[in-house]
Amino acid sequence: MYRLIRPVLFLLPAETAHHLGMLVARLCAPLAPLIRRILMPSTPRLSQSLLGGIWANPIGLAAGLDKDGRAAGGLAGLGFGAIEIGTITAHAQPGNPKPRLFRAIKDQAIINRFGFNNPGCETAAGSVAHHQLPCPLGGNIGKSKITDNADAVADYQQSVAALGPHVDYLVINVSSPNTPGLRDLQQIEALEPLIRGVQAAIEKLKDPKPLALKVAPDLTNEDLDAIADLALRCKLDALIATNTTIARSGLSLSQTEIEGLGAGGLSGAPLTLRARQVTEHLARRLGGQLPLISVGGIGDADEVYARIRLGACAVQIYSALIFAGPGLPGRLAKELDGLLERDGFAHLSDAIGVDL
Repeated sequence: MYRLIRPVLFLLPAETAHHLGMLVARLCAPLAPLIRRILMPSTPRLSQSLLGGIWANPIGLAAGLDKDGRAAGGLAGLGFGAIEIGTITAHAQPGNPKPRLFRAIKDQAIINRFGFNNPGCETAAGSVAHHQLPCPLGGNIGKSKITDNADAVADYQQSVAALGPHVDYLVINVSSPNTPGLRDLQQIEALEPLIRGVQAAIEKLKDPKPLALKVAPDLTNEDLDAIADLALRCKLDALIATNTTIARSGLSLSQTEIEGLGAGGLSGAPLTLRARQVTEHLARRLGGQLPLISVGGIGDADEVYARIRLGACAVQIYSALIFAGPGLPGRLAKELDGLLERDGFAHLSDAIGVDL
């Protein structure tokens, strides 16, 4: 059905289609439990405890699709192991000027420069407070554009206080390329006090939540090592790799066409190789001491399986969902289960890191 609908959707501006999809997800929320039973495989082979909750399968939704949490109930019906909303900031902000979302259809890629458009942490908290999801809900938090980096800790802490009581885990986002100066917070001298500050805010919650950190694919191996070591030192609960990239390698577009699209983060199939490399590098550095969630360029079950075998315990998808349609999460889970069975793995955990 999606193959029939997609050409029509792709006639619309990308952001218009995005908002239409989120509207449909919200309207389908009452049917989500039934749809989930149909789409998602029921197998103990894929189930695991991760980030404070039980993921029925390792296929998570990456932050960026449901920016304010209003569509989480409907999206859970697609069979995701977990839903991550955001990025949410302390202050409401409209994001960057439009147009700011572009499809590179031939390359199965997306370029966005949204700039953390969201209603602010208080409103987002109100949106998710009523959800009773069949899977864990994560809250991805970032720095408000109006906040100086020197005041970033307090900004993130405000989001923790508002959103923390209503999600199952939190994610620090310092890796989006679309907020000026944000990636500077990935430098260890800035990142450690930020992590410590967020952890202090989490400890003040009535029910403290696990904390993950999302990193960029554009870091050097030395930077990745430093962040992995810091994650262990700070006793984070997971690393998520990777965010979108500022690189444009892997696109079949001409240089003129690429320049015409402008700045922004690239996601989708062109990110596959780099995301796989970062996953493997971090997995080797972490040595199994910290869960690793792999994101970027994942469009089929073979790629999910490859990331698992390279040390990821779960994956997240977003761009592939745009091109393959809402049946993708359930299909990935079913096919991954078949791959594990084919290779004699009794459980997902037995396959994690076997290719390292």
